[in-house]
Amino acid sequence: MSLVIVAGAIANKPGNGGEAWVRASWARGFRRLGFDVFFVEQLAPEHCVDRDGRRVSFEESVNRAYFASVVEEIGFGDRAALVYGDGAETLGPTLGELADIAGEAALLANISGHLSLPEIFARPGLRAYIDIDPGFTQFWHAAGDGGTRLAGHDLYFTIGENIGRSGCTIPVDGILWHPTRQPVVLEDWPVASTTVDPGARFTTVGSWRGSFGPVRHAGRDYGVKAHEFRKFLSLPERSDCRFEVALAIHPDDGRDLEALLRSGWDVVDPGRVAGDPSSFREYVRGSTAEFSVAQGIYVDTWSGWFSDRTARYLASGKPALVQETGFRERLPVGEGLVSFRTLEEAVEGAERIARDYDVHCSVARSIAEEHFDSDRVLGGLVEQAGVSP
Repeated sequence: MSLVIVAGAIANKPGNGGEAWVRASWARGFRRLGFDVFFVEQLAPEHCVDRDGRRVSFEESVNRAYFASVVEEIGFGDRAALVYGDGAETLGPTLGELADIAGEAALLANISGHLSLPEIFARPGLRAYIDIDPGFTQFWHAAGDGGTRLAGHDLYFTIGENIGRSGCTIPVDGILWHPTRQPVVLEDWPVASTTVDPGARFTTVGSWRGSFGPVRHAGRDYGVKAHEFRKFLSLPERSDCRFEVALAIHPDDGRDLEALLRSGWDVVDPGRVAGDPSSFREYVRGSTAEFSVAQGIYVDTWSGWFSDRTARYLASGKPALVQETGFRERLPVGEGLVSFRTLEEAVEGAERIARDYDVHCSVARSIAEEHFDSDRVLGGLVEQAGVSP
């Protein structure tokens, strides 16, 4: 049985159930294909904090506790390691033991280039970079930012499916980017109830500004999600549907929060309703549908980016009303998955979903089965990599 190492950030994002599902789905998806899978994460000392955000030791950190809880929940309690700093401390196998494990691996699936420790990184037979932040990754690389950690990989995959194609303005800078998608293990996301609430409740989970700030490239500024969301603030006032967002928003953005509430948005705490994989899944499955905007950089570059969160709504049989990033070139839109570019299109899309809800639910699941099933997504990736179980 061939070994795959999946590397990514769980402990680095404590209390974020959606981000945990991203990494879990890659690991669980490879396992479904018949691979032996080991999950590895690095954690810098400065990121170890307690529940109040104060710097603490590795042993005392909420990061360590969250990692242990999540990997146990997703079935990797004995096949995962959290490496502190340069490897002097670990949760799971020691650094030396991890180097031996990596030496047996046919493939490293390195999400966002997370794994950089040379003792582990250099050992697998093939190293694949998995880009889940298209635009950011390529613009930073073009600017000479080594923090992208692109060097040393054999293959490069991106969920920006339009990168390298006509109409997409993201530079490739000599790298051959292979399109891929965020995998969903469908058995983890069974179809939920399709009974529609009289006041249809569109929801999403996210951060007001996202993990990164605006990017400037070739004299142009590319914005964050907040810039896009402001364009659709009046949506609840224009629709009979309810709109709720589990939103991480900084106190400095208090005026934006007031504007959301004044416009009729319900705002809830994402840590409370979606802080771990189980609660995130229940929040998605308990919704009527999703409404979400995208990072400005994904929209303005026509990247083809598509949210892992939206793929999970679809898998749950929940329709999605989401901002267009160019994904319509590769995915079916109109039923189940409804895209919009303007406020008027968003209003009409919500009405369309509420009017024919059962049809949209059925098509939503079909889209997930056809386009996001981990067997299809990761099966195609390993075929390109030339590895097999």
